Amino acid sequence: MRVELTDTQRQLRDAMRDFAERRIHPVAAEIDRSGRFPRDIVTELGRLGVLGCGIPETWGGTALDAVAYAVALEELARVSAATAAIVATHASLVAWPLLTFGNDAQRARFLPALARGDRLGGWALAEPTEPDAPPPIIATWDLEHYILNGQCTAVLNAPEAGVVIVFAALEPKADTDFLAAFLVETDQPGWRPLRSMERIGLRGAPGAEVALTHVRVPRENRLGVDSAGRAIARQTLEAARVAAAAQSVGVARAALDDALAYARERRTFGHVLADFQAIQFRLADMATAVDAARLLTLEAAFLQSARRPHANEATMARLLATETAMQLATQAVQVHGGYGYTREFAVERYFRDAAALGVPAETAERERLGIAERLLREATP
Repeated sequence: MRVELTDTQRQLRDAMRDFAERRIHPVAAEIDRSGRFPRDIVTELGRLGVLGCGIPETWGGTALDAVAYAVALEELARVSAATAAIVATHASLVAWPLLTFGNDAQRARFLPALARGDRLGGWALAEPTEPDAPPPIIATWDLEHYILNGQCTAVLNAPEAGVVIVFAALEPKADTDFLAAFLVETDQPGWRPLRSMERIGLRGAPGAEVALTHVRVPRENRLGVDSAGRAIARQTLEAARVAAAAQSVGVARAALDDALAYARERRTFGHVLADFQAIQFRLADMATAVDAARLLTLEAAFLQSARRPHANEATMARLLATETAMQLATQAVQVHGGYGYTREFAVERYFRDAAALGVPAETAERERLGIAERLLREATP
C-alpha cells in the first residue's frame, strides 16, 4: 500500500526538520558526550505540541495521529536519537496507556500536564532477576492506599520524570499473575533514584535505578483493575513498536546522509570516494534500505491510526528498521574509514544509538516466530 502524507503531517514533518536542524543539531554531539538531559529542548518540544502529539484536544493535546507522530520521531532521531527516545518514552509508554486504559478523572488530571511538558512521563517495568525470585516491586493495600516497596533497575526518563507508570505485584510470590499498573508521582516520599543508567548509546535520554520505600499511591492512581498490569504492559509495548521503528529509521537516515556527504567530499587516489563504483553500490543499497524501512513503518502507523489489525506490520517494521539502522551505521563507519572510529564524525554515535535501539536477540526470534505463526494461520485454507 502507498501512504500519502496529509498537509498536516507534512507541515509537522517540516517543522520538526527545521527545529531539529536549528536547535538540536548544534548541541547533539555535546548531549551525547556529556550525557546531559536536554531540558531546554524538551521544554520547547512541549510548547510545540510534540509531547502531546497523540493526546486529544480535550485534554490539552494536539490530537495528531500515529503517522504524524512517526514522521516527527524520525526527524528528531535523525539528529539526536536520545531526544527522540525521551519523547517516545513520554508519549508511547505513558500518555498512550493513560489515554487507553485510564478513566476520565485520570486523563483530566494527568494528560494536560503531560501534553504541555510540565511533567515528563516515565516507565518502570521490572522483571525478577532469577526464575524463582519474588517480584522486584510489591504493592500492598492498607485500606486507604497502595504501599509500594521494591526496586527497579531501569526506570526510563528517571530521574527527570514527574509521573511514572510503575508495575507492581499484588502478592510476593514468584510468577504471580496479579500485577497492577500505578501512576506514581515522583514527588512522593519514598521515591528515591539511586544511580543513573550508563549506556553506550542514547546518551542524554535519562534512565535510573530507583528504590521505592513505602510509596503511598491512592486507589484512583491505579490504571485499570488490580490484575490488568500484564495486559497493560503487553499492549503498551506492542503499540510502541511503531515509534521504535520510526526512531531507527531516523538513525538509518542519518547514517546514509553522512556517508553520502563524506563520499562526495573525501578524495583518495585523485578521485572523490563517490566516483568509485563500489561506493556507489553501497550508497544505493543504503538508500534502498532506508526507504523500505520507512515505508513499512508508515504503513504500520497508518493501520494503527485507522484502528485496523497491524500486529504483523508493526512487528516487521520494528525488526526491519532496527536491523537497518545497525547495518547502515556499520556501513557509514566503513565509508568513513579510520575516521569513522573517532568522535570527530557523528557516525560512531549512530552506531552506538542503533545498538541501543536494537531488538534483543531473544525478543527478535520470538517476534519472528509470531510473524511466522500469523502467516501460516492466514495461509491455512
